[in-house]
Amino acid sequence: MNLDLYLFQQINNFAGRYIWLDTLGIFSAQYLEYILLFCLILFLAKNFKKNLKMVIEAFFGAILAKEIFVDIIRQLFPRPRPFVEDQIYSLIEHAVTPAFPSAHAAFYFAVGTIVYFHNKKSGFLFLLAAFLISIARIFTGVHWPSDILAGSLIGIFSAIIINRVAKEFPPK
Repeated sequence: MNLDLYLFQQINNFAGRYIWLDTLGIFSAQYLEYILLFCLILFLAKNFKKNLKMVIEAFFGAILAKEIFVDIIRQLFPRPRPFVEDQIYSLIEHAVTPAFPSAHAAFYFAVGTIVYFHNKKSGFLFLLAAFLISIARIFTGVHWPSDILAGSLIGIFSAIIINRVAKEFPPK
């Protein structure tokens, strides 16, 4: 048995045991992301001028991660999702699209990393939420652990690129 399958089974085997855990997993996999996006809007509402740069960087970091890097890699390495490849306990429905790397992990780790660069406390919470979203994607049966690891690294890498580019072009 490979490590990816072993880790997947260790996480996914908790699905279907407790209704509260299934509810938390489904919420984290499908809806927690909207709270993070709403929090970005709250940053703008709280102090538009101070937080605009952070929100713009987060947007571009997430887009670079998900729409560029993830899409290119998925074209080169189309990997089936766990619910397609094996008989597993799946808690949510998902389209039969390539799994590697995780677009959710890439997107939200990019956002979390950018927020962390600008605000350590809030960034830590964003990264924690990105981690919960990502683990929930394994728990609910739509991603392999390696999909999540690759997606999170892509997100962090994309955030670093965008943050460095933004430092080269400070606002006037």
